[in-house]
Amino acid sequence: MNVHVAKTVPVEFKMVVDAYQKVRQGGKAAGIDGESWEDFDKKLEDNLYVIWNRLSSGSYHPSAVREVEIPKKDGKTRKLGIPTLRDRIAQQVVKKYMEQRIDQHFHKESYGYRPLKSSKEAIEQVRKNCKEKDWVIDLDISKFFDEIDHELLMKAVAKQIEENWVKLYVERWLKMKVISKEGKEYDRGGKGTPQGGVISPLLSNLFLHYALDKWLEINYPEIRFVRYADDMVIHCESKEQAEALLKVLQERLEQVKLRLNETKTHIVYCKDYRRKEQHKEVQFDFLGFSYEPRRSVVKGSNRHFTSYTAEISKRNQQKITEEIKKTVRWKDTTKQIEEIAENLNSKLRGWINYFGLYGKTSIRKVMLRLERRLMKWIQKKHKIRSVRAAAEKLKIIRQENPLMFYHWEKRYC
Repeated sequence: MNVHVAKTVPVEFKMVVDAYQKVRQGGKAAGIDGESWEDFDKKLEDNLYVIWNRLSSGSYHPSAVREVEIPKKDGKTRKLGIPTLRDRIAQQVVKKYMEQRIDQHFHKESYGYRPLKSSKEAIEQVRKNCKEKDWVIDLDISKFFDEIDHELLMKAVAKQIEENWVKLYVERWLKMKVISKEGKEYDRGGKGTPQGGVISPLLSNLFLHYALDKWLEINYPEIRFVRYADDMVIHCESKEQAEALLKVLQERLEQVKLRLNETKTHIVYCKDYRRKEQHKEVQFDFLGFSYEPRRSVVKGSNRHFTSYTAEISKRNQQKITEEIKKTVRWKDTTKQIEEIAENLNSKLRGWINYFGLYGKTSIRKVMLRLERRLMKWIQKKHKIRSVRAAAEKLKIIRQENPLMFYHWEKRYC
């Protein structure tokens, strides 16, 4: 098969292969065509060749996206748009091409979905900023991915990318039809980029780079901020500065055809032993952590003081507890405890390595809930009446196999 035919668009076959390898590691949900990765892989080279041929000739047109709804923490639902596997590969090709050219221009305090940035860096920067700045604007943009204006977004793309073929494909993805769960087809009406699309995070970063990051840098160089996708925390010197800036931010969002979610946007006071003003809001959540005043101990003494620190949020503590309950069939006493560990360890590793960054006390409490669940399972399996006897048996198992569970290995209980 000759894959070196001259084409009008500079997309090489290897770029398509690399894109396939990248998205193949991601989600398995099928698009509107119902094609699974197993189906696609049956004629892998032929399928990749077709994608390359269409991309490189300018004849590529995406399919509609399949709309699904997932629950949000407020009880409402969020709509995701699931592209076909072929469209995901094509988007990854263009995303990487764009990313290599524009990521270097993004603001240093933009951390989300960037190749050399991470959520851990964002959390650490917020922690540092809270030590130095007394006030925070916990900013929430209403339905951001649904409301991005296509015309403004294409202006941002044109500002960074000269190649017409890139702009052509981005515009086609923005105009993709949507198939609702009832099977009805509709278009986006000139706004929105589907959450679930491979290229959507990059486009959202590009939009907010001009809508907020660059605008804040130019007009308010004295303030600090940290942004992870559309999740943004802005640090101010005083309450007056925060209130004035929030009012201007609302106007700015309206200028770029976005809306402030007033019920979820708060001005927060970083209260600690040094900062003793009275303010109703002293807590905010960011990337799974809760920042708030907490009792801390002076090292090497029995003295206490109030510090403003980050620990896993109560919502995420509950999510982990529910995930532990769901992952293991706790009523099944025919299995061995090694099987439970095997089912849980990859999740435990992820939770502990992330939420153990700061404030280990709260994540330890979650692990203790797991210990209690293990004791109840041991009681049922071995028909032990006494909780104390079950605890003793679990202690013996742990002594004999201290690396069986990841939280045992890391001593989180």
